[in-house]
Amino acid sequence: QVQLVESGGGLVQAGGSLRLSCALSGRTLSRYAMGWFRQAPGKERDFVAAISWSGSAGSTLYADSVKGRFTISRDNAKNTVYLQMNSLKPEDTAVTYCAAGRSLSLVLGAAYDYWGQGTQVTVSS
Repeated sequence: QVQLVESGGGLVQAGGSLRLSCALSGRTLSRYAMGWFRQAPGKERDFVAAISWSGSAGSTLYADSVKGRFTISRDNAKNTVYLQMNSLKPEDTAVTYCAAGRSLSLVLGAAYDYWGQGTQVTVSS
């Protein structure tokens, strides 16, 4: 059974920080690229960040809206991927999802094979 379980969401004031965690079970994390997506109320699901297997330049990708504020990282020994979110804005309010996949087209939701249930991020002004 493959599962991705997100945690770390919650309510935070604008300018604050949250760290989301996503634990993969049933598979080895190092074999997958990992991504974060989010869906705000009334909006489509959008790409946030992704990290590939490679540690070279270009191994991480970010949406323009979060670049410089969010950092994606992975700990393969713990089978966990993280999203550190700093300088949060009310516009970041969304259900945020973790995903695992093997495709190189990591900004596309269709590239991912497995999805978590999502965790709510709410940023108040």
